[in-house]
Amino acid sequence: MLSDPGQALVWMVPLLLLAGSIAGMLAGLLGVGGGIIIVPALFYIFGYFDVEPDVKMHLAVGTSLATIIPTSIQSMRAHNKRGSFDAVLFRDWLLPMAGGVLLGSWLASMATTFMLTVLFGCVALMVSAQLALGRSDFRLSNAPPRGAIKYALAAFIGAVASMMGIGGGSLSVPAMSLFGTPMHRAVGTSAGFGLIIAVAGTIGFVLMGWGLETLPPYSSGFVNWLAFISIVPVTVAFVPLGAKLAHSMSQKALKRAFAILLAITAVRMLSEAAVL
Repeated sequence: MLSDPGQALVWMVPLLLLAGSIAGMLAGLLGVGGGIIIVPALFYIFGYFDVEPDVKMHLAVGTSLATIIPTSIQSMRAHNKRGSFDAVLFRDWLLPMAGGVLLGSWLASMATTFMLTVLFGCVALMVSAQLALGRSDFRLSNAPPRGAIKYALAAFIGAVASMMGIGGGSLSVPAMSLFGTPMHRAVGTSAGFGLIIAVAGTIGFVLMGWGLETLPPYSSGFVNWLAFISIVPVTVAFVPLGAKLAHSMSQKALKRAFAILLAITAVRMLSEAAVL
């Protein structure tokens, strides 16, 4: 279907607008990156429009990373104004995390759709369990890791996040919290990490998919710009609304509801992988 650009615009854009609005709402409500919603949404939308199975997950991941760039900039500025951005920790993790992102992009380019789908499903299940059952007061240490552990942890988060197409907040916030970073500073600093992951990951996915003939129209490598321009405006617009609603609702109940939604999404992605 995507071979007809006009038909794609008529049917695809409304679905993308819906995905972006849901992602923005949840980002504002729960402080999670929209990628955890955008990737599975794009995976199913691209599948509906007959994008080649061998590239649809790569395209979903790369496009999701591109959409995270403007939202992470907005979020980073907002947290910095409130003093909840840890510049020292950000500088310490910047280079190893960027290196992990580039490694993850390279690994993703060699991985099959099956592998990326299974990775997304498994990590999403773990995030779901952490949201539903995790203890916010549990700590491994009261100080950030140093030396090899610091570099390995930052690189691991960058690699996994880039392969999943997410900003990494679902991974970096629990990691920082485990090492004694207060939750509000962990959330604020994760916005900066999201920018690193999104920029480096987008560049990597554009380069790794450059020149492939099986990609749909409006694509540069594994980034589809039709999806990008449809998702970003509504995602940015719905973040403040989600944040406003968050103040009038139980965060515990919201987290558990999102955990259930995420678990259902993860199981569906894993079931899709089973038939690839």
